[in-house]
Amino acid sequence: MNCYHPAETWSREEIEKAQTMRLKHSVQAALASPFYSRRFSSLGITAETIKSSESIRDIPFTTKNDLRSGYPFDFLAVPKEDLVRLHASSGTTGSPVTICHTRADLNAWADLMARCMHMVGVRKSDIFQNIAGYGLFTGGLGIHAGAERLGCLTIPAGAGNTRRQIKLIQDMQVSVLHIIPSYALYLGGVVRDMGLDPRELPPRIALIGAEPHTEEARQRIELLLGLKAYNSYGLSEMNGPGVAFECLGQNGMHVWEDAYILEIINPKTLEPVPDGEVGELVLTTLCRRGMPVLRYRTSDLTRVIPEPCPCGRVHRRIDRIMGRADDMLIIKGCNFYPMQVEQILLSFPEVGQNYLILLELEGDMDQVCVQVEIREEYFVEDVRALTKLQKRIAHRLRDEILFTPKVELVQANTLPKQEGKAVRVVDRRNKGQ
Repeated sequence: MNCYHPAETWSREEIEKAQTMRLKHSVQAALASPFYSRRFSSLGITAETIKSSESIRDIPFTTKNDLRSGYPFDFLAVPKEDLVRLHASSGTTGSPVTICHTRADLNAWADLMARCMHMVGVRKSDIFQNIAGYGLFTGGLGIHAGAERLGCLTIPAGAGNTRRQIKLIQDMQVSVLHIIPSYALYLGGVVRDMGLDPRELPPRIALIGAEPHTEEARQRIELLLGLKAYNSYGLSEMNGPGVAFECLGQNGMHVWEDAYILEIINPKTLEPVPDGEVGELVLTTLCRRGMPVLRYRTSDLTRVIPEPCPCGRVHRRIDRIMGRADDMLIIKGCNFYPMQVEQILLSFPEVGQNYLILLELEGDMDQVCVQVEIREEYFVEDVRALTKLQKRIAHRLRDEILFTPKVELVQANTLPKQEGKAVRVVDRRNKGQ
């Protein structure tokens, strides 16, 4: 095992010992914030009440609404003059969520991100192109700092301007990309439109994340761009990227448990679920002093993978994010997540890179229409062939989501495209469209 940091090889005993000590420190730090001071004083929670990492269950959950209600500085645990950076969520309604960092917080974050990148083979000799948004969005600056910490030549390309991205990749012989999955598929399509083979581009590694995606989407990215794509997980409330990352085995993401305490709960009962069972991910910061956040309900659905990882690291793995607790759709009495639709669609070789789930009203009844692009070589004038494909897709979707949606096959490059996170669900039920 080629490691960046000694904590990667810690035993479970060493991890749990560090978690207990660092949880004590986090509780002590949190008590300096107005929010946690009010909450903990009424419950009698202090650093001395933390006896082990299991003591975390005595601490109440923190929610996004708590963070919004505490906007802008109710969660601060240090004086403002000790802070050096502020990030904020991209929410467009109500108060945003702001996360503040000290210099030490940023250094710890950069080390975590460098650890993730080193684990999948990124080295000082690599040329790294960051195709992600900068500014208040944490993904750009977080991974940028990790690449520089490793010593990579780092290109802060930012999001968008696809042809310029391709030129930089070619001219600078970029070997590692950071790119969101939907944009990776879009970029590969643009390369093809330019008359080039995307597999001949120089990158050998892509770091993908920032939006839920299926294993089928990852495999398409790898096949399209001729590289290895590694899944990552992070969120602004926990710094950003660097919370969890795949190893070379590409079978689940290791959560760095020396920096975070991981829990999976039933989102309805709020009780812990057994390893292997899907539930809502709850995380606690252990190494952040400017703004510690304890038992944060992420709304992200995943599970702990119980089997040992062949790589030898014992930091527990979570499965890819399967959706969000608040993204569940209920149609015709059936509960389903958009990710289930993507998984089925991308299993068809005829299906292109883009699709859209439309929620509509037919009379007083909800209806789902799935618009899906078909690759040019399959979009033929043979109506019977297209009708057969349409029925096959509808049948597979029915087996997965337990009702039959409408399926519309459209030509490639006809659905709206986004250079940022893909918009997959459009609700037309209350808009008269």
